[in-house]
Amino acid sequence: MNPVPRLSPGHKFRLDRVRGAWVLLGPERMFVPDEHATEVLKLIDGQRDVAAIVADLAARFNAPSEAIRIDVDAMLADLSARGAVRL
Repeated sequence: MNPVPRLSPGHKFRLDRVRGAWVLLGPERMFVPDEHATEVLKLIDGQRDVAAIVADLAARFNAPSEAIRIDVDAMLADLSARGAVRL
């Protein structure tokens, strides 16, 4: 399965200048992703599928795509379960 992740309706990913960190805002909640999750979220544009996101990260960080895929799948599954991302 190679879904195209999208932010769920009502969710926004942006740089919070007050906190000096990227945040994922949703109705009555806020997520402060770590550095790795931030890089993944920056690539979620509703156009790229998970394979394209993994390929981009593997190239940028010179890391094995298999390991990145495992981490990306786990992160997206968690955010999907929390209602922040649609797969």
